[in-house]
Amino acid sequence: MATHVITGAGSGIGAVVAERLHARGDELYLFARDAGRAKELAERFPGARTLVGDLSNPDRLSWALSHQALPERVDSLLHIAGVVDLGPVGDLTPRTWTHQLAVNLVAPAELTRLLLPQLRVSKGHVVFVNSGAGLTAHPQWSAYAASKHGLKALADSLRGEEHANGVRVTSVYPGRTATAMQAKVHRQEGKEYEAGQWIDPGSVASTILLAIDLPRDAEINDVSVRPGR
Repeated sequence: MATHVITGAGSGIGAVVAERLHARGDELYLFARDAGRAKELAERFPGARTLVGDLSNPDRLSWALSHQALPERVDSLLHIAGVVDLGPVGDLTPRTWTHQLAVNLVAPAELTRLLLPQLRVSKGHVVFVNSGAGLTAHPQWSAYAASKHGLKALADSLRGEEHANGVRVTSVYPGRTATAMQAKVHRQEGKEYEAGQWIDPGSVASTILLAIDLPRDAEINDVSVRPGR
């Protein structure tokens, strides 16, 4: 039975990944921003354990996890949580920049650092759910794209550093996916949102599971998932 630590399990892609891993009997540690959210996740995924920490405040993650029971080994660390706020560079405030960089980049770096000992024990796998914005930045997307470009750099560096320890690292770059985040993006763009136009979260979840289930003789470094419609 494998052990997985998952951020973003409350909705969208993360929820589908958690559901599939839970259904096959794997051990789950689900990251929650507060005790209330942790209770919701525990009720939704019976038998799963929760870890409480605010990804928007990465400086406090070490303290938060030091007061909780962590797994002795981690077979996969799945960074799926993320936030987005669009706007032109001329309008974005430091608060907007800092929030997206904290949740989308600094928190994954810190959580990875804190769990690296367990990942090395199990020769585990770190998956960063990035974005098409992590490869190309468009107008209005500067802060979010910067956080995701940084996430690619984090993954590439980590892969080189931990290869000798047997830790695999994968970046997944989904295109627009039918999630609550995508609905928010459409509101910010002033567009109507039709979920059927975009990638189903289950398709991205299948890509993530393909990567972590791949036999040890191979590793998926980077994979892009694009709408087929």
